[in-house]
Amino acid sequence: MKVAWFIFYSLVLYAGYSNAQIKTLDFQRPLKESVLPVVEKNKLLNEHDFSKLFTLTDNSIVYGFIGSNYQRIRVKFIRISKKPDSNQIYIIYGKSMVKNTIDEFNGSIKISSIHLLIKNQHGCEDGYKYKGMKGEYSIFGEYTFAENSNEPHSGVFKGIFRSDFFINKAGDVVYDDIEGCADGYTNNQFVGEWVSYKNDIAKTCNWGDYRIPNSGNFDIGAGDFSPDDKYLKYGWQSVRDYSKQIEEAKWWKN
Repeated sequence: MKVAWFIFYSLVLYAGYSNAQIKTLDFQRPLKESVLPVVEKNKLLNEHDFSKLFTLTDNSIVYGFIGSNYQRIRVKFIRISKKPDSNQIYIIYGKSMVKNTIDEFNGSIKISSIHLLIKNQHGCEDGYKYKGMKGEYSIFGEYTFAENSNEPHSGVFKGIFRSDFFINKAGDVVYDDIEGCADGYTNNQFVGEWVSYKNDIAKTCNWGDYRIPNSGNFDIGAGDFSPDDKYLKYGWQSVRDYSKQIEEAKWWKN
């Protein structure tokens, strides 16, 4: 039943994409089978600003790929703010980097629904940190980010995303890292495609915190992210070697 719900929900979100080459999202954490009622969802959207969920993670552990050869792409949200006249839309400015090419992008994410997660245990680290937690949730939504069309090799990112958070004892929205030390942990999962301005070629483009969603046989790591050897030449050797100079560089400031 749960598997059927995941597939149904994913297909609903994909329905707007005519050139969709996006696979069904592999959501690893359990959901209840109904979204929050509209009134409850709007209450959360009105009372909270979710922008900090997307800028908290250090970029050295945000991994992404583009294309069928799993070429590495790095994505950084630099500024994100809630749109004044909408409780669902957040405006984003950021940068992407493929090889040595860095492009700016502007766009937005739209929160479509919020799910209440099945109650977790108290986490795999310091349970006291989560004492009094008022609930764990998942945001689902859509995104569109447009690069500068005057730049070579530029295009538009579009797709769907999931981000997990919890409400702490004080009533604040907190990035959900409760299972952060568990194998396969991830958050802020973006699944979609990049479409070139020049020739309308579409490439699969996914990224996420700690792991990449829908990465097929590319990620062979058991506990942590680890690219298969045959893809190291596509920008991943520095991850395997953990070259601090490369992985921790503030490349978006260039």
